[in-house]
Amino acid sequence: MRPKPEVEPNNFFDLDIRVGRVVAVRPHETARNAAYVVDVDFGLLGVRTTSAQVAHYDAEALRDRMVVGVVNIGARQIAGVRSEFLMLGSYATDGKVHLLSVDQPGPEPGDVIG
Repeated sequence: MRPKPEVEPNNFFDLDIRVGRVVAVRPHETARNAAYVVDVDFGLLGVRTTSAQVAHYDAEALRDRMVVGVVNIGARQIAGVRSEFLMLGSYATDGKVHLLSVDQPGPEPGDVIG
């Protein structure tokens, strides 16, 4: 994947990136590609929902996992699901998304990343 153009630092620092704990995972039945609907607890921000193409993970293995999400980019409808944040991951050469994670023990739901 080619590098993206440089941006002003403030554009990055405007993003609210936080640690969250996965509390529920279910198949996203209406998605075009295999995906889950994932509920994540962001502490004081509450539980937020997203659609994520991470169905290559075992759903049970995702529960209680600490993940990283951008929580201030607005909500959008994705195949009938209101997606309220963006769960962050890296794209492998095979196209699979590998979720970013945080060391444990350590960060708690709602902790800010910056």
